[in-house]
Formats: sequence, structure tokens, C-alpha cells
Amino acid sequence: MQVSTSLMFERAITQMGITQDRLSKTQTQLSTTKQINKPSDAPDQAATVTRLKSAIDRQNSYVATINSVKDKLSQQETTANNATDILVRLKELTVQAANDTYSAVDRKSIDIEVRQLRDQLLSLANTQDVNGNFIFSGSRVGKQAFASDENGKLVYQGDQTVSATGVGDQSSVDINRSGTNPFDKIVRDDGNNKKTAVGFFQVIDDLSAALQSNNAASIKRAVGEVQTLQQGLSDSLASIGAATNKIDNQAALAEENVLRMKSTLSQVEDTDYTQAIANMNKDMLALQAAQTSFAKISQLNLFDYIK
Repeated sequence: MQVSTSLMFERAITQMGITQDRLSKTQTQLSTTKQINKPSDAPDQAATVTRLKSAIDRQNSYVATINSVKDKLSQQETTANNATDILVRLKELTVQAANDTYSAVDRKSIDIEVRQLRDQLLSLANTQDVNGNFIFSGSRVGKQAFASDENGKLVYQGDQTVSATGVGDQSSVDINRSGTNPFDKIVRDDGNNKKTAVGFFQVIDDLSAALQSNNAASIKRAVGEVQTLQQGLSDSLASIGAATNKIDNQAALAEENVLRMKSTLSQVEDTDYTQAIANMNKDMLALQAAQTSFAKISQLNLFDYIK
């Protein structure tokens, strides 16, 4: 095999180029703190990094969604709690009015507070969030949940649509609520085997009318009906509480997943400084040696051997 001067030069330059590339890669790893700065650095590891980053972004998205949902549920819970407190007082008044010792005048006096409580409940039922959406209108968030119809009767104007949003892998939670959930109807038996659905506020309006007319039978019936309204609100609160607990657990899980995946990503992606510095020093020595050797070889010629 003949070794020409050009071949020697070519090999020397190629070797120095390889060493320089390796040194440049190590210096980049040290400056960026990442051992993978482009897919070609380590194709398999680069794919793992991409998957981990995508999974972390998904978990962070769940956390952001959970925080938004938690605010909605918190407002629903606060409103339902306030309504429950009002119903407790309403029941107390109804029980008092049902007492046979109360006169027509006494019952009219009680009705003054009953009507005030009714208006407070209506205000709570039409609660709006920070964006001006009615929280108990189902999907019709731009429409007031309860309003008077052409006959002056309070009716529910929302719908029964309940939307769910993902708060985790294969996990979702309801983010809205229809007004007939906390402010539900009751079934009234007229005593002749005829049952009629009566709206939440109609029950209170009928109680008010009974107090005004001193209708003892209707007042006593209202005692049980108000208790049924309370039970509906309690069931709604339980549902909201369960959803809140679910997203709290899901938030903790998402944050734990993010922490675990970031740790794995760091192991795959971050630069090992001790190893990188050792590689850089080794490559610098190798490059210096190659450059020194090339400088000496480049000065040699055939006449040096003829002398």
C-alpha cells in the first residue's frame, strides 16, 4: 500500500475535524445544560424527550383546567350553602306558622319575612360568575335561570344540559349545573291520588299565599314541602362536594405525575457535568496532539530523507 502525502494530510484533517466536532458538541452541552440539543445527537433519547415533554404539557393542562373548574364548583357550593341556610330559616317560620295557636295576623307578619327569604333565594338562583354567566342555567349561560313568564309566574329558563371536561387521563367532571338541580321541583299530592310537579319557587309562593289567607291546611302541607326542598339542596351540595374532592385528588395526582416526569426528563436530557468536562479535556488534548503532529508532518518532504 502506498501512502501519499495527500492521503496523510487528508487523514490528519479528517481526524482533527472529528475531534473538533466532538469538542464543539461537548461545549454546547455544557453551555445549554442539555446533552441532547438536536435529534441527531441521540435519536432514541430525543424521541423519549419529546414524549416526556408532551406528557408534561398534558398534565399541566389538566392542572390549569382543574383550577378553573374548582373556581366554578366553589361558587356553586357557596351559593347552594347560602340557599340552604335560608331554607333552614324558612322551615322554622313554616313550622311556627303551622302552629294552631297562631292567628291570621301572626301569619301575615311571618309572611313578610317569607317573601324576603324568597327574594334572597331567587337572587342566589340567578347568581352570575365573573364573566357574567348564570351558573345555574345549564348550557344557556347567557339567560337568567329563573324569571317571570307572561303570567307573572317564576319559571326556569335554562336547560338540563350538563357539560363535562377532562381533568385527567380517562377522568372528567361536570363543570356546570342546571337550576333544577339545587332548586328542584317537588311532587305535590292533592289527596285525590292526583300528583303534580310544583316548582321550587312556586312552593314558596303558595306558602306565602297560604299565610296571607290564613289557610292552615296549606301551611301544614308546606312544612313537608319545604323539607323536600331542603333535601334537594342537600343532595346537590353532596354532588358538588364529591366533584370537588375528585378534582382535588386529580390535581394532586397531576402534580405528582409532572414531578415524576420532570425527574425522568432531567435524567435523559440534562448534561452530566462531570462526564462532559472530562470528555472536553480529553478531546482538547487529542486535538492539540493532532494539530502538533500535523504541523510536524506538513513540514516533511522527500529531500529530508535524501540528506
